[in-house]
Amino acid sequence: MTLISSPFQSVTPSPSNSGLLSPPLHSDLAPLLASPYEIIPQPCRRSSRIKHKPGYLHDYHCHIATSSSAPAPSSSASGIPYTLSSILSYSHLSPAHKCFSLSVSALIEPTSYTQAIHCKEWCEAMDTEIKALKLNNTWTVVDLLAFKHIIGCKWVYKVKLKSDGTLERYKARLIAKGYNQCEGLDYYDTFSPVAKLTTVRTLLVVAAVKHWHLHQLDVNNAFLHGDLDEEVYMTLPPGFAKKGESKVCRLHKSLYGLKQSSR
Repeated sequence: MTLISSPFQSVTPSPSNSGLLSPPLHSDLAPLLASPYEIIPQPCRRSSRIKHKPGYLHDYHCHIATSSSAPAPSSSASGIPYTLSSILSYSHLSPAHKCFSLSVSALIEPTSYTQAIHCKEWCEAMDTEIKALKLNNTWTVVDLLAFKHIIGCKWVYKVKLKSDGTLERYKARLIAKGYNQCEGLDYYDTFSPVAKLTTVRTLLVVAAVKHWHLHQLDVNNAFLHGDLDEEVYMTLPPGFAKKGESKVCRLHKSLYGLKQSSR
């Protein structure tokens, strides 16, 4: 007697147990049970599901050639198995937007003073910032007192670009580490009144009706125009402190990063 049931393998009963029928073996399991000492490897099953690019990759762009006709580097050429350039395209961008995006990717901003000190442009930007701080009488260099609370500071670097993607200037800004301030000691009130969006829209509507001319301006070092009522002491900026000198800056004007600076 022979059992035939597709897609199962045909099985014949054993001569010693002619009255009993063995259960049919699946065709995928039959090679594995062919020998108790030998396992035949089977190829891995690959999914046929359609793969899509992750949505979060739309927020990133990579370093590619500025020419639109330049091909993206392949995975084998770069040595990276899954390169971002293989799934990212700038073909849908306008020429001006493409130039701006590539300029942002090409210019590297340092993350610390030790990195910026090796570039002449960043050194000049720091010198310009220090001159602006001294011109506005931002601080007075005094001796370090043991019973005074001292906060630190750091440099933050930013490349300013024009609307067409070309370089405008290198900007270095000195930021006070306001998270080290103590409430009631070197800051009290942090509330700052700001203009609501409804007020701005109302002003624009009135200007449009009455045909007023509106002008927009940018104030350099805007926070330096705010006077400090509290005693705030800050370490000297990185790169401008002499080795072994115990001097600190007593702030007279607001700096970016202070708790009360937005006031």
